[in-house]
Amino acid sequence: MKSQPKIAIIGGGAAGFFAAISAKEYWPDAQVSILEKSNKFLAKVKISGGGRCNVTHDCPDINALCKAYPRGTTQLRKAFYQFATTDTFEWFESKGVDLKTYPDGCVFPVANDSQVIIDCLMNSCKQLGIILQTQQYISKIEVSSSEVVLHNNEEQQTYDQVIICAGGHPKRSGLDWLAALGLEIIDPLPSLFTFNMPKNPISALMGTVVPNATVKIEGTKLSGQGPLLITHWGMSGPAVLLLSAWGARLLAEKNYQFAILVNWLDEKKEDDLRRDLLHTITAHGAKKLSNWNPTPLTSRLWNHLLERAEMNADQRWAEVGKKVINKLVNTLLNDRFEVLGKTTFKEEFVTAGGVALTEIDFQTMKSKKYPRLSFAGEVLDIDGITGGYNFQAAWTTGYIAGKHALQE
Repeated sequence: MKSQPKIAIIGGGAAGFFAAISAKEYWPDAQVSILEKSNKFLAKVKISGGGRCNVTHDCPDINALCKAYPRGTTQLRKAFYQFATTDTFEWFESKGVDLKTYPDGCVFPVANDSQVIIDCLMNSCKQLGIILQTQQYISKIEVSSSEVVLHNNEEQQTYDQVIICAGGHPKRSGLDWLAALGLEIIDPLPSLFTFNMPKNPISALMGTVVPNATVKIEGTKLSGQGPLLITHWGMSGPAVLLLSAWGARLLAEKNYQFAILVNWLDEKKEDDLRRDLLHTITAHGAKKLSNWNPTPLTSRLWNHLLERAEMNADQRWAEVGKKVINKLVNTLLNDRFEVLGKTTFKEEFVTAGGVALTEIDFQTMKSKKYPRLSFAGEVLDIDGITGGYNFQAAWTTGYIAGKHALQE
């Protein structure tokens, strides 16, 4: 090995910084540089989680953790045995960043500010002497058995190892420079997105949150559970985002035009709901439907669903017949909506697709074709559901890529 080998990390995001820090800690004699094409580092970390940064998810069980990744489930199992969520906790807290776990398992810094994560990563790089460079556009890579040449802003730079952490790209053309190496590229597609329902009356209830709902794609086995948020353009929230992640490729094939079925009462069964409604008729028969809501739903949503079921809100419960009950049951447990498009958050987009996982040795994160190239983060065909899982994949793969960077 050279007296001072050179390692370049392409991409100054979460995976890139973790790869650089890991590389410098494991290979202290190496010169480590982060090359970021934009004018700022860690931009996605800054805005993630509404500016709070959902660092990871409290899921110490590796088998359970792997199930949160629609793409990468099998390969990440090997990686998580090297660096898992418990290691993420220990790493950040050892650097003075206190973390807090919320009831839903999401983990944020106690400060509730993504800047503390950015400061931690930047300070770690400074202390280790890692070189940070912005406006570094890599247009081409040439790899030989002894070195890697990067074509960078019309210049050429030579390194012993390059770790590619270039993030996700919304279009395949953004990965042409990697495809030119003969690497298999899986076409990128949006993974986490919300459902558009133009001119649907449900949008009048924007801001309404249903704490627990189940959403299914009609005609498939795909479903998502969790909080559901009604927006001015349609539906969002964890239940929808979960569904969009697992259905990313199928929904793209449908050109984002499909129908969903909503169980507003989570997974409540028809027999149980009928029993509850019959009890309401018996116990509260004198009350109007609009004034007695037997569900945990908000009054606004309850009255909207009565209207969808074509029920008279001024009718008394004692006057409700069997046919009306059937309509109400179907609306509450199997409400159908047409989806006509999607909305992605451009700054925080997550993609399915990227460098095919069959190209990578997940024990080291090195390319099987080119051992002098390693990969980490969302440039790979890996994506997780919402809740801190995508950052965990970035920390894990970045850590492993850095650890094994100069390993022969």
